[in-house]
Amino acid sequence: MRPSFRAFVASILLTLVAAACAPTAPRPATTTPHLLSSIGTSGPSADREQTADEQVQHVLSRLTFGARPGDVARVRAMGVDAFIAQQLRPDRIPDQRLEEWLKQFETLDLTYADLQEAYPRPNEALQALGAANRNSLSQSDSAARRVVEGFRRAGAEVQTARIGRALLTDQQLNEVMTDFWLNHFSVFGGKNALMRYAIPEYENRTIRPRALGKFRDLLGAVAKSPAMLYYLDNWQSAADSGRPRLDSPRLAQARNRGLNENFGRELLELHTLGVDGGYTQQDVIQVARALTGWTFLPQKPREQELRQMAEGARRPGARPGTGRVNPQRVQRAIAQRLPEPGVFYFNPQVHDAGEKFVLGTRLRAGRGLADGEEVLDLVARHPATARHLATKLVRRFVSDDPPEELVDRAAEVFTSTDGDIREVVRAIVTSPEFFSRSAFRAKVKTPFEVVVSALRALDAQPDATPRTARIVEQLGQPIYGRQTPDGWPDVASEWMGTGAILNRINFGIAAGAGRLPGARPLAWPGASASLSASRTEQVDAVIQTFLGGRVSPETREILISGSNPLQRTPATDDEGPIRSAQGLAQLVGLALGAPEFQRR
Repeated sequence: MRPSFRAFVASILLTLVAAACAPTAPRPATTTPHLLSSIGTSGPSADREQTADEQVQHVLSRLTFGARPGDVARVRAMGVDAFIAQQLRPDRIPDQRLEEWLKQFETLDLTYADLQEAYPRPNEALQALGAANRNSLSQSDSAARRVVEGFRRAGAEVQTARIGRALLTDQQLNEVMTDFWLNHFSVFGGKNALMRYAIPEYENRTIRPRALGKFRDLLGAVAKSPAMLYYLDNWQSAADSGRPRLDSPRLAQARNRGLNENFGRELLELHTLGVDGGYTQQDVIQVARALTGWTFLPQKPREQELRQMAEGARRPGARPGTGRVNPQRVQRAIAQRLPEPGVFYFNPQVHDAGEKFVLGTRLRAGRGLADGEEVLDLVARHPATARHLATKLVRRFVSDDPPEELVDRAAEVFTSTDGDIREVVRAIVTSPEFFSRSAFRAKVKTPFEVVVSALRALDAQPDATPRTARIVEQLGQPIYGRQTPDGWPDVASEWMGTGAILNRINFGIAAGAGRLPGARPLAWPGASASLSASRTEQVDAVIQTFLGGRVSPETREILISGSNPLQRTPATDDEGPIRSAQGLAQLVGLALGAPEFQRR
């Protein structure tokens, strides 16, 4: 009897629920003849429960975005421990193919100021061109259209490149950690149009180069990044009225702000100590006071704004535009002294210079930038931060339910190495808990991981268009689309709704039908030889290639029958209804939608 659609979806839900309830023993699985012959060729270490082949699959699923054709053989040949050691030193791994591919993008290496100069917001660009609106530009005016549309390109290219990097880079662990920190220090790209100028620099210059470095360095770079300052509003936070300031507020805008606690609160709750880290509301206020004056200039002020600043800068008692102060000269002087847009600077005129107490430590009065730096020192090295970050990293690499003993050891490494992220990750991914049987295939992939792992499994070419980013969005995880600062969830229960499962099955069917940009369902090694094989042999080949050689009896039954689980509800994507693939391509699509492929 052919399995029904309802039974297929139910089997996926049950399997993923089992993954969410770790630690549990894996479900009974069938194993292909090829894998049976290889298991036991090299015995696991004494403290590792996984077989040698399981260890190979495990490190490829956790330290990378999924195995490409040939990766299993390569890691098996070099050894699991050598692969881990290699990935922990990305600076020693050439990445020429990725670097060549990235050269086609115009915006990735530009700073905030460069982007703003080259790609002004559409209304500003149209105004500069003397056009009433976009439709008033002629078709032949390609240069003008390019300027107007360049603003959109700045937002699209960073998303496209993010997927391409995860697909192509040989520095896979560094990219996995970049994904982790971008989620830990999450910002929302849709908050304001100006965020488009901040995000490329945030990803490429703030996060990625420090993904395996010292946490204090990473935290400091994030705290001074325009992306975070803008997203959590600290750029306009100022001492409350009545509080002493480090410098008198000569500028009009400096007098009209108040204390904003957003960044101070998320710094403690999300970025460092954690919600149970032992801080109080008073600590939040004190941290916010210490960080007043940490700001940047979002854009060059217009003439009217400069005039207002000049008015605010007049001598005490002088009327606007009178006395010995020349307004135009003051305007020019102010413009010359202002920093470049998008560059962090400390503004003493809005800094609260009073005494503060943060987590029991006194910050004496009269200091400036040092207040915020000392706060970052305190929280970066706080025991609660070590435990909070260790818990999140163990959850990312091992299990939704982090083993307490491993969290303790990872936190100790964090503290003893002064927050060396590389050493903390090393302690986790070489631990017995990492190689335990309960950790094998215990995590459910995020939508981003599903898409990239399918691309890698199919040895796809990178897509230079926004189409693949839209697929990730349709699966429920738009890149830079998380509105709240807590980042996307990293537990299976948050990704296991029935609608989400159906979308993942649709995605597999679309990939099997050749609708995944850059990917061909029959381009994998062995596909040509399998075309004339029996159905059973094709199923064995697909299980071996895409599902690690082990599947549940239910999945194998689906693959053998070739039953399209969505035959009653035709799948669609941006290009319309998806015609079901046939034969071997259909098998590949079913495998990419199977529960075993949804787990890592």
